[in-house]
Amino acid sequence: MEKNTKKTAETASESSKILSKPRIFFGILFVIISVVMTFSFLSYLMNWKADQSRAGAMLDKTTKSSNLFGGVGDWLGNIFIFESIGIAAFVVAFLFFVFGTLILKKNYFKPWKTLGHSLFFICWLPIFMGAITNGEGVLGGVYGFQIMDFLKLVIGTAGLWLAIVSSISLYFILEFNLRASNVKAKLNELNENTIGKVKSMMPNSSENFDADDEMEAEPREPEENSGESTRKTVFEEEFETIKTPNQTSFDGSTEKITVSEVGGSAVSLSPTNTFEFGNDTKSDGIDFKVEVAQTIDDDIDNKSKELVEKHGLYDHKLDLANFQMPPIDLLKDYGNEEISVNKDELEENKNKIVGLLKNFNVGIAEIKATIGPTVTLYEIVPEAGIRVASIKKLQDDIALNLSALGIRIIAPMPGKGTIGIEVPRKNPSMVSMRSVIASQKFQNSDMDLPVVFGKTISNEIFMADLAKMPHLLMAGATGQGKSVGINAILTSLLYKKHPSELKFVMVDPKKVELSLYSKIERHYLAKLPDGDDAIITDTHKVINTLNSLCVEMDTRYDLLKNAFCKNLKEYNKKFSERKLNPENGHRYLPYIVLVVDEFADLIMTAGKEVELPIARLAQLARAVGIHLIVATQRPSVNVITGMIKANFPARAAFRVISNVDSRTILDATGADQLIGKGDMLYFNGNEILRLQCAFVDTPEVEKIAEFIGEQKGYATAFMLPEYSSEETSSSAGTFDPNEKDALFEDAARIIVSTQQGSTSMLQRQLKLGYNRAGRIMDQLEASGIVGGFNGAKAREVMISDLNSLEQFLEELRK
Repeated sequence: MEKNTKKTAETASESSKILSKPRIFFGILFVIISVVMTFSFLSYLMNWKADQSRAGAMLDKTTKSSNLFGGVGDWLGNIFIFESIGIAAFVVAFLFFVFGTLILKKNYFKPWKTLGHSLFFICWLPIFMGAITNGEGVLGGVYGFQIMDFLKLVIGTAGLWLAIVSSISLYFILEFNLRASNVKAKLNELNENTIGKVKSMMPNSSENFDADDEMEAEPREPEENSGESTRKTVFEEEFETIKTPNQTSFDGSTEKITVSEVGGSAVSLSPTNTFEFGNDTKSDGIDFKVEVAQTIDDDIDNKSKELVEKHGLYDHKLDLANFQMPPIDLLKDYGNEEISVNKDELEENKNKIVGLLKNFNVGIAEIKATIGPTVTLYEIVPEAGIRVASIKKLQDDIALNLSALGIRIIAPMPGKGTIGIEVPRKNPSMVSMRSVIASQKFQNSDMDLPVVFGKTISNEIFMADLAKMPHLLMAGATGQGKSVGINAILTSLLYKKHPSELKFVMVDPKKVELSLYSKIERHYLAKLPDGDDAIITDTHKVINTLNSLCVEMDTRYDLLKNAFCKNLKEYNKKFSERKLNPENGHRYLPYIVLVVDEFADLIMTAGKEVELPIARLAQLARAVGIHLIVATQRPSVNVITGMIKANFPARAAFRVISNVDSRTILDATGADQLIGKGDMLYFNGNEILRLQCAFVDTPEVEKIAEFIGEQKGYATAFMLPEYSSEETSSSAGTFDPNEKDALFEDAARIIVSTQQGSTSMLQRQLKLGYNRAGRIMDQLEASGIVGGFNGAKAREVMISDLNSLEQFLEELRK
């Protein structure tokens, strides 16, 4: 009998083991399916537009999927998200996980409750997402769109949202039992718990309170002739404070604010930052006062306020107070610039585009035309299932069919579910500088350095802030409008900024493009102290000027550091409020804009000597108000190097010759498809915009320069710091100990101790001018303490330690 019982038990255990294997298998399978579905859905949401055509072709090797799980992931995303319930598909994946854990006998969730919640959100979430997205995209799915569309038809938009909000509100009320009586009961319970905590924190609560009357409105009277203090307990004070709010009295004669007594004490606040504490029952009879000392910042603020009250804010325009900005009449009026609509041309182009796409089996659901000054943008919405790449490949065919120059396809258009085809107009409209300067958008602009380029395809005036670009790289073939674009930028700034706020450093290797601006030298231009001409044309002077700008940049950073400011705008505001002392070297700092008209010529003749300071300025100069506009007609990789491109996020491309040049300047094609005459592409890290640059002719620029030049200006142009070039340093000659500077040895000790041969460091450490610091550096080089000039880097220090230096100086004294 016992043997039979044992056999039966063994048989049962073996059968349970056999049955447990399918349970574990199916449980893990459900969890794996849940994980695969979750990541497939996530990947599908990120790439669904590109992979939409992949959903029904899992085994097609000609198409490549971007989904994390390939064709299976596309199929799952299409079935559960696109064709059914949208992002509520994640709830389905969650249910698979729940069922898997239940099969594995892991009671993480309550099955029926979880199922009920999940079914609610599977029904509610697609409708909600469909209402938010208005049926666009895949977040609501086909189910969400159709139900939303049906409800909107039956009960309207207001009724739809009322149903959505009511259903989710009802769900939360039923789930969390948020009825009014329950909410009130929970609040009362919370208040009682708070009072209990206060009672538990009271010292000697048993002596001061009676359990029967702890919530009486009035506190108990103290016993007569008792030696205990008459001070009330903490809870009684708090209870009285809640019952009767503190009374505040204002005494105008003493200018003190007295707060009513709490527990027998009173606090008075006076404007002199003195706090007086009094007590009706003083134990020691001593008044206690606390004074708060003013900080140094308070003293500075008070002094600056006194100066502002006495002299007003610092006016940087005071030196040229009568300066008049150029009037708009100086710009030529080209008459009516409204866009003329040629319906026949639009209809003809539309029919050609639709017919050509039909010939290539590309169906169109909708087409819209936007007419610009020089280009018409046709936006098409392809039918479902049409791949974007198939339309992009037809660019040359569309250009041939339309017999047009410069067809450009944007597929897809940023922020829109359309594909754009830009077609040049047969009769383009003029965009004059006068029309954009006279616009309210430009006149009312509050940008720091407003630049108006022209008009967009939608005929809107396009402006940008040079201070936020912060540097602009321009490129274009000869005769395509690049020089006109530079003149448009300079004209915008001249019409908006006072001479005290803006200075130009102009580099013109061609010697003829920027020569018109020499008339405004004493107003807007900056140059080296020994420079004869403010428009720099000599390559050697260009190198010195760029390095001088680097010195100016370092000096400005020192000023900002001492003023505890992060950028030029904060610094100038602080200086205008008289919070910075000019005796400490502080001054009002104007913006400086470096304009280089032909960068390729400088790279050919000077190479790294030009590229390194340009790159350094581009990397660092933004915060101190130095901005660069660099133009070139040859956008090749040996001119626009990686270092230059990395520091010029804003690009303006006019028509270039080849596709490679377009990629060099914009990192994208399109500039080779422009039509010239000011047609340009602008890119600033977001999207590429097609613009028609405003036209400003040479006579107009000449009139503006003459108008400014005839007015009273500064005594000289804005002087940049002196810079001693390599030739100057090498011509220092032999070292004569008898002619060495009085600070020669101190400078040598500083150089050797820091192991940094820098002229600017000598200026800061010894508080010298640039000329004297440069002469000392020449003497240090001639004596052999430092090495020769090394471009933008510090000189090499030849002596390693101070002991060796002292021996060296001792020999020099002999």
